[in-house]
Amino acid sequence: MINTLTERMRGLASLFWREVAKFGAVGGIAFIIDNGLTFYLMHGPMIDSNAKARFVGASVATIFSWIANRFWTFRHRRQDNVVREFLMFILINGIGIGISTGLTAAAQYGLNIADKNVLFLAGVFGILVATVVRFFAYRFLVFNKELDDEPEFSHDHELIDRHPHTQPGVTVPKQSVPDPEVPDLKS
Repeated sequence: MINTLTERMRGLASLFWREVAKFGAVGGIAFIIDNGLTFYLMHGPMIDSNAKARFVGASVATIFSWIANRFWTFRHRRQDNVVREFLMFILINGIGIGISTGLTAAAQYGLNIADKNVLFLAGVFGILVATVVRFFAYRFLVFNKELDDEPEFSHDHELIDRHPHTQPGVTVPKQSVPDPEVPDLKS
């Protein structure tokens, strides 16, 4: 039982870290898209709209991120209902975009910071905070197909679910099993 539990925990940790690595790779590219586009917009077409520039950059990065996470990072956890999955993804990313855009707006309007580099860094800090929220939300709310579909983890619930005879206060009546060596006297 202990060896089986240890093997399962190692398997789950391995799966988790593979997902984290893939999520990090997708996130790194999305980070470049988000910040590259935001920086360009803040210093060009949206020079007077820093928070809007952050919103546009984050929105484009979100679309990339959904496609990459759906078809690579969490490909084995995709929901059958694509519309629901996409809407949940957008909702969670909306929260993330709100964090990064909100920190940019708070720095500019709440703290009266005018330096574009500081405003840019406020948004970057917001992205880092939102990334932690996004990973766990994606993993458990968006791409949440059960591990039971994967053969190597199909019996993990048995390690967690307790059998009735091991729970305190619960008695399970013993069933008599006929002994093939003893003659049946009832017949």
